[in-house]
This record gives sequence, C-alpha cells and structure tokens, in this order.
Amino acid sequence: MNKRSNFKVGFQLVGLVKPLTGYMILAITMGLLGHLCATFIPVLGGAALLQVLGLYPMRLSHIFVLAAVLAVLRGALHYGEQACNHYIAFKLLALIRDKVFGALRRLCPAKLEGRDRGDLISVITSDIELLEVFYAHTLSPIAIAALMSLVMCLFLASFHWVYALLGLAAYLIVGVGVPLVVSRKSAGLGASFRAGSGALSSFVLESLRGLSEIMQYGQGPARLDEMDRRGRELAQNERSMKLKAGTGSAVTNTIILVLDLIVLFAGIGLYLAGAVDYAGVILPVFALMSSFGPVIALANLGSGLQNTFAAGNRVLDILEESPETEEIEGRELCTYSGAEVKNLTFTYDKEVILENVSAHFPENTVIGITGKSGSGKSTLLKLLMRFWQTQSGEVLVSGRNINDINTADLRVMQSYVTQETHLFHDSIANNLRVANPNATQQDLEEACKKAAVHDFILSLPKGYDTPVGELGGTLSGGERQRLGLARAFLHDAPMMLLDEPTSNLDSLNEAVILRSIEQARQDRTVVLVSHRASTMALADQVYSVEHGRLS
Repeated sequence: MNKRSNFKVGFQLVGLVKPLTGYMILAITMGLLGHLCATFIPVLGGAALLQVLGLYPMRLSHIFVLAAVLAVLRGALHYGEQACNHYIAFKLLALIRDKVFGALRRLCPAKLEGRDRGDLISVITSDIELLEVFYAHTLSPIAIAALMSLVMCLFLASFHWVYALLGLAAYLIVGVGVPLVVSRKSAGLGASFRAGSGALSSFVLESLRGLSEIMQYGQGPARLDEMDRRGRELAQNERSMKLKAGTGSAVTNTIILVLDLIVLFAGIGLYLAGAVDYAGVILPVFALMSSFGPVIALANLGSGLQNTFAAGNRVLDILEESPETEEIEGRELCTYSGAEVKNLTFTYDKEVILENVSAHFPENTVIGITGKSGSGKSTLLKLLMRFWQTQSGEVLVSGRNINDINTADLRVMQSYVTQETHLFHDSIANNLRVANPNATQQDLEEACKKAAVHDFILSLPKGYDTPVGELGGTLSGGERQRLGLARAFLHDAPMMLLDEPTSNLDSLNEAVILRSIEQARQDRTVVLVSHRASTMALADQVYSVEHGRLS
C-alpha cells in the first residue's frame, strides 16, 4: 500500500467532488446561514434580557419575532444542508465504485492474479462506504467552520478588537489544535483497523469456500478460534480509536468552558475599563458561547477521520495502480488470419518462464502444446491473449504485433477456456450468454451439443433455466468444464485457446469433445494445451515445452 499523508489523501478525495461543485457550494452556503441562525438566537435572548432591564433599545416583540424567524430558518437550512451533503456523498460513492470497477477491469487479469479476494471485497464494500463520512460530514463542515469563524470574529470585533482576538484564538484551538493532536495520537490505528478488517473478510470468505475440507479434517474449532482471535484484535483496535475520540471530546468541552470564562472575564475587564457597556459584555459572550458548533464538529473529526483516510488510501491504491497491459483502442480494424510468436521471452518475479520461444499457429489447424506442469504452457496462452505484456520478442496476430491491435478486436478473435471454468450465481443460460449476449436458444443448444453437455442440461429440473450455485458449486468439475467449452463454441471466435479442456472428463466425453474440436478446425485455429496423449493425437503439430523452451 502506498504511504500517503492524510492531507494528500484528503486532497485527492476532494478532487473527486469536481462534478458536484455546485451542490457543494449550496451545502456550504446553507450550512453557514443555518449556524448563524442558531448562534444569534441566544444572542437575541441576551438582547431580550437587556431590554427587560432597560439597557437595550430594540422592542421585545421584535426580538421574539426575529428569534422565531431564525429558528424556522435554522431548521429549513439544516435540512437543506444535510440533503445536499448526502446527495453529494451517495452520488460520489456511486461514481467511485464505477471508477474502482473500471480500474479492476484494467488491472485484470495480470495484476489480480494471487490478489487477496476478501481484501478486494472489503475495499469495494466497506472502504468505499466509509468515504460517506468524508463527503457528507467532513468537507462542507470544514468550509462552514472556517467561514463561520471569520463572520463571528468580525461580529465580535464590532464590540471590541480584544473579543475578536480571543474568538480567533478559541476557534483555532478547538477547530485546528484539538483535531491535529487527536489525529496524531490516533495515527496508524485507522490503517491497522482497515487492513485487519480486509484480512478478516478474506479469512471468512476462504473458510466458507473451503467448508467441506474444514469439516472433513476436523479443522472447524481451529478456524473458529482464529476467527475469534482476529475479531478480538479488531475490536481492541476499534476500542482504542473510540477511547481516543472520547478523550478528545472531553478535552474539547473542557477547553470551550475555559475559553468562555476567559472571554467573560475579559468582557468584565473591558466594562470596568469603560471600553464597553453592558451590551458589550453580554452579547459578545452569548455569541461566542453559542458559536462553537461548527468548530466542535471539526474537533470530533480528529480520531474518526483516521479510519476514513485509511479507507480512502486503500481505494486510491486501486485507482492509481498501473495495469500490466493497457487497453488499446483507435487502431485499424484487424481480422484474424493466423498467429505466431517469435523469439519470445517472459519472466515473472525474476523467474524465467519462457525463453526464446517461437511457434506458428496457422488457420484451420490444431496446434498442440504439451509439457510438465509449471513449464509455461498456460503462460504462452495468456501472452497470446495479451493478458501479460511481452518483455522480449513479439506476438503476432494476422501479421500484426499484438500491441498494435485493438483490445476489443483481440477479444472478438479469440476464445479462451481455462482449466477452472468460472460460473456465476445465475442460470445456465445466462452463464453461457456471457460469451454471446445475443445468442438464441438454438445457438445455446448447438454450442452445448458440441461440448457434450446438452443432454445433461435437459436432465435438470429447469433445463437451461436451472440456476447454478456460487462459483458453480452445484456442478461437478467435468460439468463446469464442458460449460466452459460451450461458451467457447458460442463465442465462435476464429482462434480457440484451450487449456487442458478434457482434464476433468471421462474417456467417453473426451471423445465427444475431441470430435467437436476436430470439426472446429475447419474454419478456425485451435491451440490445445494438454498432457494427455489421446488429446494430442488430434493435433496437426505438437510443441513440447520444457524449462521454458519450445521444441
């Protein structure tokens, strides 16, 4: 995770508000006017007291009417401010989620391989949700507190400049000094809490997915103990943050009381010196006592914002991370006419995966790739898909360097079936239509017949409308694999990249699949990765990968 200061995180988060600047200005304006209304109601109370004593010229009825008007305005303005702030917050949360999903799409698959899924889910859900505190309860309150302090200092100065100086000092201590001290005392707690929360989410997700294995080997109590331990650590972390927040609140209230007394004694001193009259003592003291609301809101942010800034930092990490391969667009349209790799070398974490590899993949052929596990077979397919960036040598499709082909064109030209087919928690039909959203029922059935899965689907209670569990958990590995092949046939791309397409199939289903692949070669290139001799017998040419080299 990048180490950004809270100031930098806040500045970057503020930059996201630009599309909603008008609403933010409106919220600040209504918030300022609302707090001024709330502040001057007690001031009018002081004026009424002075009028009763014959020390203030304004009529009592006028004072009560004006106080009633300010009270009504305060309610309306506060509602409007909160409505604007929450509209800004929830609108921005939607925009940020859109940006995050867009960033994840750009990072996928290279930068997301091996990434902690539970932690990503925590960022997408709770971390982004936590930014609502920043946008709804931080941005405009800071601006309101600053403007409110300026207006009140001018008001206090109209009685005597000493009041203005004392007011300015009071606002700075409560609105700036206290939050900074509390923030420094809480430094690191927020980041630790967010990281721990993400790790706990990942642990729970992993436990749910491996529930069968956990039960089989009697590891349930151990996993529960670990979950409890992590939960206790998080609770302790949160308790520390709340303790510091409570301490900060108590200190703030004590400071305000002391400052009010100082202003009161200063007013008495000015009165005794003949610098102000009775109104010059009562009204400024009432005004200062009732004007701390906006700066108290800032004082209370010191501890809570640590958690928010930590969440913002994690979100910004995703938004700013550079993808392994950039999306390419704006190039000349490309249609498929064969592919090849020339002198290709690829390393991952300083480990050489492929070294000086060359291979040709003509149209209307089946090219086999075999080799031991970990020899680089799957990596070669990913380089053909441009999931990874080539480091030395080149990958050519239709005679053009793959880095000069629109990403959208490349996806149209290729179908990729991995060893583990991912199925969504949806119907079989909708899972198949991932490969072709416009496919008709007849298209689905033809693709499934080629993948030897049509009869199985018809045997299900709802046929093609049968829902599959999360990650296809209600189906066997072979059934998921055949649905993955059906997707590839449905996509109908001129180049099919099949990574161990028959590894989970029995000999009967393997024969059906191979027959379909044999038919597919008539109008497309099939690149077939497998360790099975029976599968490789179908290939027109077989490349063997050993220690990153092709032979």
